[in-house]
Amino acid sequence: MTFIPSKDRQYLDNRGLFFEEVSDGSQRGILFRQFRLPSSKYDVGQADILILLPHGYPDVPPDMFFMQPWVRLRQSNGYPRAADQPFTFSGQLWQRWSRHNADWRSGVDGIWTMLKRVEYALEVAA
Repeated sequence: MTFIPSKDRQYLDNRGLFFEEVSDGSQRGILFRQFRLPSSKYDVGQADILILLPHGYPDVPPDMFFMQPWVRLRQSNGYPRAADQPFTFSGQLWQRWSRHNADWRSGVDGIWTMLKRVEYALEVAA
């Protein structure tokens, strides 16, 4: 099953990121296993990250991302802001990180843009 655009695939390959294309019913996404989290910020050092690709992607932006296992901030032992709701995908409860994207540029942005948003969200989470 291959559904991500070739530009996205090339970017991920060039960056050396291992990924899987996954689906659950009509939902499709990219799964990054053992994604390294910012050092000492969370109660785990790495987690699986799921980015769902909406119908119409890449012209339509991905909205949120999801994490497994659920993580907490070391400093407060609490969940990061807007990352405390469950989302079911492929029979698992994922931690939903609600990070909306109003700046997506159709024809310009791709998975690289979403990954930068994920990395930024993980860095600044409070």
